[in-house]
Amino acid sequence: MKFSEKRKRRVRNVIISMLIICAMPLLENGRPLSGAITEDFFSGKEIVCAIDLCDDMYGAHGLETGFNYHLLNKFAEDNRCDIRIVSASRKENWIDSLQQGRADIVIMHDEEARETPQLNLSRHIDDCTVWAVKEEGQLHQINTWISHITSMDYYKDAKDTYRRTFNPYKRAERGVRSKTLSPYDEIIRKYASELGWDWRMLAAVIYQESKFSINSTSHRGAKGLMQVMPQTASHYEIDDLLDPEQNIKAGTKHLKRLQRLYSKSGMENSEMVKFTLAAYNAGEGRIADCRRFAETMETDKNSWESIVSIIPLMREDSILQEESVKLGKFEGYETIAYIDSIMSIYEAFCRICPNT
Repeated sequence: MKFSEKRKRRVRNVIISMLIICAMPLLENGRPLSGAITEDFFSGKEIVCAIDLCDDMYGAHGLETGFNYHLLNKFAEDNRCDIRIVSASRKENWIDSLQQGRADIVIMHDEEARETPQLNLSRHIDDCTVWAVKEEGQLHQINTWISHITSMDYYKDAKDTYRRTFNPYKRAERGVRSKTLSPYDEIIRKYASELGWDWRMLAAVIYQESKFSINSTSHRGAKGLMQVMPQTASHYEIDDLLDPEQNIKAGTKHLKRLQRLYSKSGMENSEMVKFTLAAYNAGEGRIADCRRFAETMETDKNSWESIVSIIPLMREDSILQEESVKLGKFEGYETIAYIDSIMSIYEAFCRICPNT
């Protein structure tokens, strides 16, 4: 059967179009997303990025630091560079670091950034956040990438993930049913299984500690999702507490070590979880004091409610005379409230996500 010349041209055009479509992903993977840029400012380099946003535990714009952290890793992947991301300490002037070449990108709120002269500011990456760089060429490359990424479903999905409401009480009260509790569910499931816990319990601990904010820092210096102390992280050979997985890994390693203290005590699993959390909050020595003192009071040392009942006695001066108590008086208010809060959050999470 012979084809007309017109039909042959049509078939040729279709084949050429299909080849172009198939080749585009390969071309994009082979170069940075740089439009008309003739120089690549990032490929093959290690870049330092400082996220200079306020603690977003109670922010109006969701988990801003987590969202930008997520996008920075995508930027590094697309532009073929290594990346080191830090949460900007208020003790360091990151604008000076940028201008002196110690940082390559500083992420700031637009309003604050525009108060600082001589900054090259990107297009908005979200509603109120910009990326500041030193060189105009870097700015061009970043703006081209932002134009590209914000047009993709990937960006929309990420924005929806980090900008939703995570408050367990509000969601449960509204009757929300969801498979998702946080942007970090996959990581939480992984490490909860290593503990032998319901993943929603570990999610409740993380919400209690940080409201899922990766850059939260306590007045004691605890950092990140699980509020891990730097010295604790160092013990477990973890040095990047801003990284969500590294932080959860450090926190669950510590929980696992504490849980082993009670694994041969004969207590029920639900009680073991409570004692592990109490030790995570107050320290294992304090909880050991409580359990020894409970024994002297002929109270069940394996029941958290029994421990709660004797803690008021541990606030008295007379406790200093007790040989079983090594660390002195223990107020215990914070630890009791901590356990109650986590159990309440866990209950709400079970209502939101009833199928594990």
